[in-house]
Amino acid sequence: MLIYKILLPTQWAEFETTGRFNGSPFDRSSGFIHCSSREQVGDTATRIFEHEPALVVVALDTQKLGESVRWEQAPHGGLYPHVYATLPLSAVVAVHQVAGASSVNEVLPPYA
Repeated sequence: MLIYKILLPTQWAEFETTGRFNGSPFDRSSGFIHCSSREQVGDTATRIFEHEPALVVVALDTQKLGESVRWEQAPHGGLYPHVYATLPLSAVVAVHQVAGASSVNEVLPPYA
């Protein structure tokens, strides 16, 4: 199964260079890395990254993340995947460059 992490281009550049992602400041303050399912990622992008001109959405293989992935209730409703570990570059199976939040659903492959 794939889950998705929305990154700013600078975050992706650091992830790619270091081979790991320790989370955004918001992730670190939450104690886990916020991710989304394919069905959720477009709405997440619009809600959180509405004013960002460019985004990078990475698809993560949950099998490579193992038990660090937990599906938990979000304050605004629904179960979301949260990762309680550093993301390794080896878990990234696809990288999508996106011109703004409103383009996420158009750029990503259709729901599986």
